[in-house]
Amino acid sequence: MNIHPTALVEDGAKLAEGVLVGPWCHVGPEVTLDAGVELLSHVVVTGRTKIGARTRIWPFTSLGHAPQDLKYRGERTQLEVGSDCLIREHVTVNRGTVQGGGMTRIGCGTLLMAGVHVAHDCRLGERVVVASGAALGGHVQIGDYAIIGGLSGVHQFVRVGAHAIIGGMSGVDRDVIPFGSAVGNRAELVGLNLVGLKRRGFAREVLAALREAYDMIFFGEDPVAESAARVAARWSELPEVQMLAGFVRAPAKRPLCVPRQE
Repeated sequence: MNIHPTALVEDGAKLAEGVLVGPWCHVGPEVTLDAGVELLSHVVVTGRTKIGARTRIWPFTSLGHAPQDLKYRGERTQLEVGSDCLIREHVTVNRGTVQGGGMTRIGCGTLLMAGVHVAHDCRLGERVVVASGAALGGHVQIGDYAIIGGLSGVHQFVRVGAHAIIGGMSGVDRDVIPFGSAVGNRAELVGLNLVGLKRRGFAREVLAALREAYDMIFFGEDPVAESAARVAARWSELPEVQMLAGFVRAPAKRPLCVPRQE
């Protein structure tokens, strides 16, 4: 371990081998820092917070403080950050509430750019990118590999599916399908995230099936849920289409983000 003389690490904190705690950092008594975690300087980590191995945290970041929720009454809730994350300057991530399951979770390999806010009870998957200045309301769920554009706001309880992309400065108040692309205030679907899917090596036949499934769900004559059921039956052996159809049919607290109907 390498702890700078100006840092404060409270009794009870658990620091693994290779942890770096830089100048003027504060580590609370219930914090766990796994092997190779780096707090570069002026970082505050408090509450029942666990930071995964090799995660790097830049200056003036605050992790694990109480949720910004008027119902919170000091319950012992948690924050969990996965391994190999990059958390840049001025990021704030709050721990959970009892009403939301008691846990805020950031998946492995996630990048939170400067000035991002992640509210209580959010669940971020693996390899998520949240660009500078974006804010996630309470209970938001973000799927693996999703990208949230800079200065965007995601309303509480919204789901953003895996591999989706949200354009910069968008206001997202409805659920965004896996593989989807949404932009605007208020955000509307503008198609699939084809650029991202091609970069990640999705096969041509998968992209073709997703395109056809997208058109069937959102531009068919039947209600969206019924169209999604037909899509699931038609491509029963294709997991990507099953993910899309399952997302559309799943119970949700927010309505579904859909394309503009001309």
